Amino acid sequence: MAAQSGRPADCTEEFVLRHENRVYRAAYAVMGNKADAEDVTQDVFLKVLQKPPLFQSPEHEAAWLVRVAVNLCRSRLREAKRARAAPLTEDIAAPGAGGTSEDLAEALRSLPRIYRAAVYLHYYAGYSTKEAAKMMHTKESTFRSLLFRARSKLKDYLTEGE
Repeated sequence: MAAQSGRPADCTEEFVLRHENRVYRAAYAVMGNKADAEDVTQDVFLKVLQKPPLFQSPEHEAAWLVRVAVNLCRSRLREAKRARAAPLTEDIAAPGAGGTSEDLAEALRSLPRIYRAAVYLHYYAGYSTKEAAKMMHTKESTFRSLLFRARSKLKDYLTEGE
């Protein structure tokens, strides 16, 4: 997915520091465990080192890195023929979340992997439904359905205890 014009990626320490959190969180949302997410994050930056892509803008740079991370996660999951990854064990609190972040984190851990990825890309990473759908290789309408179902499951989970 190299651009026709732009500057090549320079995989310097500054580049890695600028993007590592975003790439790790995307990988963690899909893989569901810290070790696999760290491996995928490292592989993403190795790809940049081996063959620096051309980026049109900083937004293109970030989107490309997240897309590569999601694709590597999918490949690893296919290769391992896993039905499910281990559930999220670390709290990924929403920006500015209050005292209910633990309940929300627990509810997110209960979601199937595809819903966790959709929620992460849209609500945590801030991608539009169009951008996130492209990253997940789905139609925009399919992505919106995933978000709808994920919100419904989260609502059911969070209101179940009341």
